[in-house]
Amino acid sequence: MNSRNLVKLFLTTLLIGGVTGGVVGFLARWSEFKPYFSSFEVSAILSTFIWLFGVGLIFSVISQAGFFAYLTIHRFGLGIFKSASLWNAVQLVLILFVVFDLVYLRYLSFGSGEGISSYIVLALVVLAAGLITAYFKMKQTNKQSFIPALFFMVVVTVLEWVPVLKTNDEGWLYFMLFPLLVCNAYQLLVLGKLIEISQKELADRRERKQTPAKGKMKAGQLGKGS
Repeated sequence: MNSRNLVKLFLTTLLIGGVTGGVVGFLARWSEFKPYFSSFEVSAILSTFIWLFGVGLIFSVISQAGFFAYLTIHRFGLGIFKSASLWNAVQLVLILFVVFDLVYLRYLSFGSGEGISSYIVLALVVLAAGLITAYFKMKQTNKQSFIPALFFMVVVTVLEWVPVLKTNDEGWLYFMLFPLLVCNAYQLLVLGKLIEISQKELADRRERKQTPAKGKMKAGQLGKGS
């Protein structure tokens, strides 16, 4: 990918994270911000949205760091296991392990006196988002991309989510989760298209460089003939 499209990916993901953070922040912490809308305090609503937007930008940066880290890990994994199918099997085991821990370990830490259903639901949200994104990624490319895409959407998202998971604040859990999921899904699905555009731009640039050279050569040949 060339630098122009890399910057484009960074800025668009940043904007998506900010907007998603602003919208989801109001919904996830509605009980806290509802009075602003009830009394129609425009200045309070705007200032709160700007703050939520800024936090969403931070979530977006975390998402992008995790994305490029995974691209490196993926190549490293392929190099170690020497087989895409074997590396996919390892990733599938890790996905199952992380989903189980997302339910079981959180329930052990915070679930005293309450049911486990809410912990299962949250894990299913992450898994469902991963399955949907992985399906569309597979449609874009091939069947081999399904497990890596699912691994990124589940395992990497949960790792990025760890700081808020430790606090177990419901408002912050959803406030951080959805911007991460949206940013991660966007980067995963748009990457192939940006790489394709970059390759096309590179080919066009090479063709433009070769065309003047051919023109000069023909002019030189005509000069010799005269």
